[in-house]
Parts: sequence; structure tokens; C-alpha cells
Amino acid sequence: MPDIAQRKKDIISIGRLLWEKDLVSGLNGNISLRVDEDMILITAHGTCLGLLQEKDILLMRLSTAELLEEGQVSTENRLHVEIYRRFAQTQAVMHTHTTYTNAYFLEHTTLTPRIFEAQFYLGEVRSVEQKTPSVTELDPVMKAFETNNLVVLRRHGVVTRTESLFDGFLLIQALEEAAKIELLRRLCGQGSRSEERGTQEDRCEKTAPTAKTYEVFSTEQIDEIVRLVNADAQLSELGRASQMNLSLAVKMDETGQVYRFVFQEGRIVEVGRDEEAEFVISAPRAVWKAVFNRELDPFVATTQKKMRLRGDFARISQWYTPCSRLFELWAQVPVE
Repeated sequence: MPDIAQRKKDIISIGRLLWEKDLVSGLNGNISLRVDEDMILITAHGTCLGLLQEKDILLMRLSTAELLEEGQVSTENRLHVEIYRRFAQTQAVMHTHTTYTNAYFLEHTTLTPRIFEAQFYLGEVRSVEQKTPSVTELDPVMKAFETNNLVVLRRHGVVTRTESLFDGFLLIQALEEAAKIELLRRLCGQGSRSEERGTQEDRCEKTAPTAKTYEVFSTEQIDEIVRLVNADAQLSELGRASQMNLSLAVKMDETGQVYRFVFQEGRIVEVGRDEEAEFVISAPRAVWKAVFNRELDPFVATTQKKMRLRGDFARISQWYTPCSRLFELWAQVPVE
């Protein structure tokens, strides 16, 4: 039997941490944690996350949305329940009304962080428009969760779905810091409209996607990727400058298919079908499809645990710029 009391203590601890870091205030925000396949713990309505007690955290059944303890459940319980139902791997859900994030998204619909660490953890953060104080239109939120573990609810707050409570805290904190930095940058008056478009990705030469679509991990898709990579002058230049010499294997979880690429100064000089590589990236088919169709950044997918990386992340990050170009070229070979 799961240790309910310990899980309640874990929620109390993360609520206090959110409070101490000024990520929640007053009576706003709610937290839930999976107990098993059909039960979650969720904070009650009208509670202060910084002063939670065990009685403020209620047991709920997912299949029926039935409350198993006496109390009044959070008004966002439908949002929590739907996330667990749609995404079976989710272990924790967190919703906050963070100040700088809310302020930024009152005027903007997306945020692309400028600091490298935030780029790795957050990627491009998109907002979902809200029309009611509590989330009532769930489908747009669920759709946004397919490509990011963090979704902004415009004029409301932010919600995360993660494998642990602490992972959710880190995402919320990272987004709040990214929003602060962007607001302060604009306040300081440094930068212009042209500079705002001058990120590394924007500066990269764009290549029009091919009209043809390919089956994910098909030989035809891989051959076309190799052709594009080795024909790309920009990647060759970046590869030489950064001495991009490595072996990288990609693997699909469902089928076990593997392709191993050997790079010399950014060019692919060998393609194999084994995992004997310095770096191995594995993921389900749906995640690979999102990556190849440029709906999901591979660096973000790795830090948010949608993809698994075997190898030294710090080492591969030294090739961030050529790898970013590589991933752009992947997206020129769209998949079905």
C-alpha cells in the first residue's frame, strides 16, 4: 500500500518551497501527486500552499473523480484529473499564479528564453488563452502538453506535468526567472526589434522543407537527412570551427530501431545500425515525430525527460550551435 502520509508530507514540503521562493501567494495555486494508477492526492480549495497541513490534501479517484476524504477539492481538479488520464507517465501536477510570468504573458503569447540553461529546460513556451477563472476548456491545454511539460494559461498562471514534484518546481522557477530577465532586458532598453529577431536560430540559414513526407525511422528518411547534412555549408563551417567529432545513435523505443551516425567536423562519414556510440538518444515514436516535425526541441525533450540521453550531456552541449543546425536540417525531412 502506498505511503499516503509520506506523500502528503512531500506535497507540504514543495508547497512551502514554492511559497518561500515567491512563486505562490495568498490562497492561489494547487498541487497534486499520483498515488497509483487510479488515485491521486490533491490540495483542497482555499488552502495556502505555504502553510499546508495533511488535512488540506485530499485523496481522489481518477476513474470517477470521486473524493475519498472529507473536504472541498481544488476548483482546478478537472484539470489535474484530465492530465493524469491523458498522460499516464505523469506523477505530479502543479499550478501556480507566478507574478512575472503572468505579467509577461499579458502582452505576449510566446517566450523563447535567451539564457542557455533556460533554453535547455523550457524551449519555446507557448500560452493557451483562457476565458474563465478556472480552466474549463481542457483540450487546448492537453494539446500544448504534448510538446512541453509546462503550459502557460494566459491571464491565469502556469501548469506543469512532471515525473516528480521537484521537477515541476524547477520548471516553474525557470520560467519565472526567464520572464524576469526578458522584462528587465526590455526595461533597460537594450536591444531593438531587429535584435529581438537575432537569436542564433533566427540567424541560421533556412532551407525550405521538402514536399515529400517520410515514415519515421525509415531508410529513406535517414538517407535524406544524411544528404542534407553533408550538403549544408553552414553545418560544415560550424562543425569545423567546433571540431564536432562524435558518434550519435538514435533509437525508437517501440521497435528498437537504431541508426548510428559518425560525425567528423560536422559531416556524417558513417551510418550504422547499432548502439555502439558515444551518445545514444532514445524516445517513443510520437516524440521522434514531434522532433522531426520541429514541434519539439531535442535539447528540451531531453531535459524534460521525454527523450533519454546516454552519454555526457555537458560534453554534447559544447556542440550546441552545430547540433541546433543539425536539428533544423532534420526538420527539412518531415515525417508522417
